[in-house]
Amino acid sequence: MAELGFEEFFVAVNDEHKGFVNEINDIVTKENYTIIKVTSTKTNPFKVSYAQPKTRLGIVNFYLRKKSFKMMVSAKNCGKYPDVLGKLPEDMVSQLDKSSDCLNLKDPGKCMEKCSGYDFHIGDTHYQKCRFGCFQFDVTTENTPFLLEMVERELTERNETK
Repeated sequence: MAELGFEEFFVAVNDEHKGFVNEINDIVTKENYTIIKVTSTKTNPFKVSYAQPKTRLGIVNFYLRKKSFKMMVSAKNCGKYPDVLGKLPEDMVSQLDKSSDCLNLKDPGKCMEKCSGYDFHIGDTHYQKCRFGCFQFDVTTENTPFLLEMVERELTERNETK
């Protein structure tokens, strides 16, 4: 696994998504989150992780792969903004449906002891999803406004619980 810089990742991002990447970068760095790692592997040409430097509490990961560009939001407070989740486009909800269920929420003791997933509702559907892979969405022109809103609401909720 090679350590790289943000500039190398940014150059590789498709031009139509550069503005979105810059906006996310600006939003999270204003809240004192920093890039803790830019890596490259055979399967993920670029992975960029933002987190709090002291706590290492993550907020956003970008995954720029050969054939796709994804973003994951660490939405530990997702249950506090059902209005945002309720507006997600069908494609994003479909991606949530495909993510793994949380073993600990469904059957405690079946996963790592400290692991806890996401427990939330979208409409009448109750989700209990694993925190690894949940809220990982394709970066598309349609999805970017919803991804921005999720990040902003998550940051707001984290600031209110400080």
